[in-house]
Amino acid sequence: MKRVTGIGGVFFKAKDPKKLQDWYRKHLGIDSGPYGMSFRWRHHDAPDQEGATAWSIFDHKTEYTEPSKADHMINYRVHDLRALLKVLADEGVEQVGEIMEEDYGRFAWVLDGEGNKVELWEPVDEAYSKMLDAEEADPEEPSAHQGAS
Repeated sequence: MKRVTGIGGVFFKAKDPKKLQDWYRKHLGIDSGPYGMSFRWRHHDAPDQEGATAWSIFDHKTEYTEPSKADHMINYRVHDLRALLKVLADEGVEQVGEIMEEDYGRFAWVLDGEGNKVELWEPVDEAYSKMLDAEEADPEEPSAHQGAS
C-alpha cells in the first residue's frame, strides 16, 4: 500500500506573518499573498498532470496546528486517505478530528511520535489546479483550506 506520495504543503507560524512574507519575497523570491502560495509542478509518472505544493505562513496564534505545540506543520500527499487512516489506527497512531472533504481533496490529521500534528491530503489535482487558476485571477479570494491561517 502506498502511504506518503509527496509533500502537499509546508505551513509555519510567525509572530509577524506580513513581515516574514516580505523577508521571503525580498531574499528568496517567494511572492506569496495573504493566504500563502502554491508551487506548481508536473507529476513524474504522468507529466500531463499538474500538482502543487502549498506554502503558507500562519499567525503564531492560529489554532489550526493544535493540539501540537510545534511552530510548523507538514502536509503530506497520500494515495488513499481512508485506507491509510485505518492502517495507522491499527498501528496505534492517533487521529485528530474528522476527515475534511473539499472539492480538491480529503484531509485528515494525525499526531507523530513526538505529538506534532501532521496533515494528510488525498488530492484531486485537477480541481486544485482550477482553484489555483481562479485565485491567480482574484488573489484576494482564498481557498477554504489556505484561509485557515
